[in-house]
Amino acid sequence: MLKGVFLSILASILFGSLYFYTTQLDPLSGEEIYGWRMLLTLPVMSLFLFCSGDWGLVRSIASRLNKDWKLWVALPLSSLLLGIQLWLFLWAPLHGHAMNVSLGYFMMPLVMALIGRFYYKDTLSHWQKGAMLLAFLGVVHAVFQAGGFAWTSLLVCLGYPYYFVLRTQFKTDHLGGLWFDMLLMLPVALYFAAAGQGFDAMLGMNTPLPLLIILLGVLSTSALVAYILSSKLLPFSLFGLLGYVEPVLLVLVAFLIGENIAEKEWPTYIAIWLALALLALEGLFKPNRQVQPYALKDRITAERSGS
Repeated sequence: MLKGVFLSILASILFGSLYFYTTQLDPLSGEEIYGWRMLLTLPVMSLFLFCSGDWGLVRSIASRLNKDWKLWVALPLSSLLLGIQLWLFLWAPLHGHAMNVSLGYFMMPLVMALIGRFYYKDTLSHWQKGAMLLAFLGVVHAVFQAGGFAWTSLLVCLGYPYYFVLRTQFKTDHLGGLWFDMLLMLPVALYFAAAGQGFDAMLGMNTPLPLLIILLGVLSTSALVAYILSSKLLPFSLFGLLGYVEPVLLVLVAFLIGENIAEKEWPTYIAIWLALALLALEGLFKPNRQVQPYALKDRITAERSGS
């Protein structure tokens, strides 16, 4: 139990550190950082699958490609959806959208609850209904005060859940599916890595950029592995509850890099944080209950190499 808690918190800290780390990779752009991250993460993940005995998950999807033509559409679409999210995670802190992306991650479990209720016909508890109401009030306030959420917030809180649903429908919601997602990202990742200033900067004798890029891969992979291991060691509800450590850290990172919450935005954030508090209280008072917002999140444990 203690080891699982430690690994979960460590993963959230690493993801938050990665969010801040991207601001230190000058002169790389968000696209270049995304490219280098994918190029370094895929081989390390392949090694992890071999060592953990999970390479059979990759082979199972490969064998299904000969039988199910729909996978030839689903896998590229899945990779595209995830690739956009991973790119956004690295692009946002470099372009003044760190706080907006953090808000998207706060909203995401609540959007999942709606999908669970109306698409999967799950039953919501009174705690969850209260959380949904608070989140709805936050959305209404944002619409009237700011003309709606920023596109980056919407892309996170709406795009990620659709990605999860797609993977569930085609039974690729495991590490094998994630491996194919990253494999299909390689052409774009290679283009981004090669088209920017990274290679030119690394030719200089006095630049630490090569070491920083290697550390980017180590940091990303370490966060992924810690997150996966914690999911295997913790009770379901506790693992979901600890998952909210990450968006809290993302807000702190947004403050560290100079962003602030505007006065007119505070009611939206307060409403969302209160909604999350209700979900956290339900997890504490009903430790044996599998809360729906975490159920969908647990299915894509590996997808946040960010997160």
